[in-house]
Amino acid sequence: MSKEELRDITIIGAGPVGLFTAFYAGMRNASVQIIDSMPEVGGQLAALYPDKYIYDVAGFPNIKAKDLVDQLDKQARTFSPAIHLNESVQDVIQLEDGTFELVTATNTYYSRSIIVTAGAGAFQPRKLKVDRAEEYENGNLHYFVKELENFRDRRVLICGGGDSAVDWSLALEPIAEHVTLIHRRNKFRAHEHSISLLENSSVDIKTPYEASKLIGSDETIEQVLIQEVKGEQTHLLDVDDLIVNYGFVTSLGPLKTWGIETSKNAIYVNQKMETNIPGIFAAGDVCTYDGKPRLIATGFGEATIAVNHAKTLIDPKAKLHVHSTHLFA
Repeated sequence: MSKEELRDITIIGAGPVGLFTAFYAGMRNASVQIIDSMPEVGGQLAALYPDKYIYDVAGFPNIKAKDLVDQLDKQARTFSPAIHLNESVQDVIQLEDGTFELVTATNTYYSRSIIVTAGAGAFQPRKLKVDRAEEYENGNLHYFVKELENFRDRRVLICGGGDSAVDWSLALEPIAEHVTLIHRRNKFRAHEHSISLLENSSVDIKTPYEASKLIGSDETIEQVLIQEVKGEQTHLLDVDDLIVNYGFVTSLGPLKTWGIETSKNAIYVNQKMETNIPGIFAAGDVCTYDGKPRLIATGFGEATIAVNHAKTLIDPKAKLHVHSTHLFA
């Protein structure tokens, strides 16, 4: 891409926050491009759990991840941003005139400012550390749930204690023949309302237990032995599917070489959502600051702050705060 195709704002990451950032930037009359390493927009919502319900978006008591992505994608395209998929930004260079050069394996892009919305960065699921677990990863051991219907009338064992484990237990309860949830601690780390729903559901809850042995054929787990943590009790469970929700191991990848200050594998930002490099901002799960709640709703708010400050950096005469009702006036 030539320097003549200079954009006001380049968004790195086409997840939910990145898509909303593109829309809001368009409302501020900024020229926008999005770069994402994935083959489709939507980030983890599209890639890992399209059938999962999302509960922290204003206006929706709940909404399926894939439906939220569809709406955000439609909204983002209101102002026709350039969207470059299957490309990963390897390097960012600030030129003498203050603009940025973004280098991927196949292209070079130019921008007056950058907003990083890359979620948690590159991610891999935390694996089940039990003998033979890797053998079953192409069978009925799952780290993601892409289609709820795949579990209809099946006996499902879920391992984990966070929001994902609890949410999948509740989502599968009316579909599966039987759902068992085990967690190595007595208390779950999910939202209180979700825990209340879980406790009043038919999900068989076993705590504090963890999977200790997988029993089955060459390709299919047929039974799971669960062991009481710091105890002697065991149970042998007949299963058709095992879902492991232990969270993800994340990495910022090449971003760590750009000179951006990071903290605990996240980008540190100030109240402007700006990094230590003027002109580079961040929003969503990729950034951190004291007291930050890791919610999609939080990322949407951060996106507006980042865009507004990027806009005033590009055009010092632009207003910093603009009411949404005025943007289309």
